[in-house]
Amino acid sequence: MTNTLPCFRFAPSPNGHLHLGHALSALLNGQAAQATGGKLLLRIENIDTVRCTARLEADLLEDLARLGLRFEAEVWRQSDRFSVYGEALNRLEALGVTYRAYLTRAEIRRHVASQESSGVSWPRDPDGAPLYPRDELVLSGCEIARRRADGAPFALRLDMAAALSLVNRPLFWWEGASEFDARAALLAAWDEGQLIEADPAAWGDVVLARKDCPTSYHVSVVVDDAAQEVTDVIRGRDLYHATSVHRLLQELLGLPAPRYRHHRLIAANDGMKLSKSSGSQSLRERDFQISEIYSILDLVDR
Repeated sequence: MTNTLPCFRFAPSPNGHLHLGHALSALLNGQAAQATGGKLLLRIENIDTVRCTARLEADLLEDLARLGLRFEAEVWRQSDRFSVYGEALNRLEALGVTYRAYLTRAEIRRHVASQESSGVSWPRDPDGAPLYPRDELVLSGCEIARRRADGAPFALRLDMAAALSLVNRPLFWWEGASEFDARAALLAAWDEGQLIEADPAAWGDVVLARKDCPTSYHVSVVVDDAAQEVTDVIRGRDLYHATSVHRLLQELLGLPAPRYRHHRLIAANDGMKLSKSSGSQSLRERDFQISEIYSILDLVDR
């Protein structure tokens, strides 16, 4: 990285309205940039061009303005960068660490259910999803060949075993001190943290792209963080384990690794984390005032 100043980014997806959890992440990044004299960038992660709409993006920008956040430089939209992600995928293919996977979600569920019903403890990733079983364990060679010849839908997956064999050494990331999330503006623990050993194998053969979507979150986020010279990634604890995959992709693609801080999550009344998919109340539905948001999030006021 040539950037000498700290560089932070807030990278929401306009597939729903922002809630308090998004506000926490955005404000922590904003406070860190202000306190360090660094830059704050906005990246619109809209690789899902069906669910991410122009109207939701406009609402998102309006909500961020209400939070008092100001971003530098131009706004990046991932939908404008599919060709860049394609180049990264081509590099991974050239390394021999990708393959086309033809099993449907239903076929994966049936196979895993069948194995578990017979007493097999099927491995699952840190999010609880079953690891991909590989086509040859479920389909015949003739069926795989037929699907390939017919241009059947597929997912481009990372061959985890091949990737780890190619890297052939432990990977780590720098994780900032947890105290950071409660008093970001004070930065009392800015330089405190520890090296965390990555465990990408826990995710199995992750999806890198699909026939109907030319990239995945994992690929686009590491490519864009490097291209924007992001030095510090502050994001929710729900992405902590995904950092293992990101470190592996950074190593394979020769990309620099930023420092990471994974902040606490905001829980709903039922104890579950806030999310768009579960219908968590958005900032605009409640019409939160900025002072109320700072108070709820236990953040230092501006």
